[in-house]
Amino acid sequence: MTAALEIRNLKKAFGGLPATNDVSLTVMPGERRLIIGPNGAGKTTLFNQIAGDLFCDSGSIKLFGQEVSRLKTHRRTHLGVARTYQIITLFPKDTLEHNLVLSLLGLLKTRWNSMMSLRANGHLYEEARRVLATVGLEHLAARPISEVSYGEKRRVEIAMALAQKPKLLLLDEPLAGLSREERVTVSKLVSGISRDTTVVLIEHDMDVALDLADQITVLHYGKVIVEGPRAEVVADPRTKEVYLGH
Repeated sequence: MTAALEIRNLKKAFGGLPATNDVSLTVMPGERRLIIGPNGAGKTTLFNQIAGDLFCDSGSIKLFGQEVSRLKTHRRTHLGVARTYQIITLFPKDTLEHNLVLSLLGLLKTRWNSMMSLRANGHLYEEARRVLATVGLEHLAARPISEVSYGEKRRVEIAMALAQKPKLLLLDEPLAGLSREERVTVSKLVSGISRDTTVVLIEHDMDVALDLADQITVLHYGKVIVEGPRAEVVADPRTKEVYLGH
């Protein structure tokens, strides 16, 4: 079976300081992969390279068997990659449904037509409301982003990624900054994503995140130091030393 994501010997440095240092990993279709590590371990830099927001200095990235290391972000999006960001990136003055419509528009060739009326494309708004319903926010579709809670904004961002029907979904700390109740809601949302979509997530909330993972990769100083099933990784003394503080 062809891997959903295959990374080999990936390297990226900033001013001589390695952020990803010879990283290799393989994620199979439908897998839930958790990437953990202390601050500065290179987790978000790795995501930026997978999504195309950063080009690697050397190494290989394959998506569903296709080499993409030099493809721009939008090309990777059209291959089925979607992501969320550690810092929420929404349009606060626009409504929830309009943010979703913009996400849907990004995959259409007509996005370059400056004369096109979005309202004339009612199917986009119908699809936006349908996706909002899957994350429990259809009742807030007409409300501006600035008027909803932080946890609801997180769900909107996940909805925007899911609206693109991704084959590979990258979630960068989807539980960050959420209350206990919001973490439960968002973790249920993530666990309910169809296995047709491969999910790779970065998360610091270990109590919740471990329940979402099939396999775990531990990064430290840009290197993979431990990898494997949840129980093995948690029990590994290297994990306890660099991440769990034991």
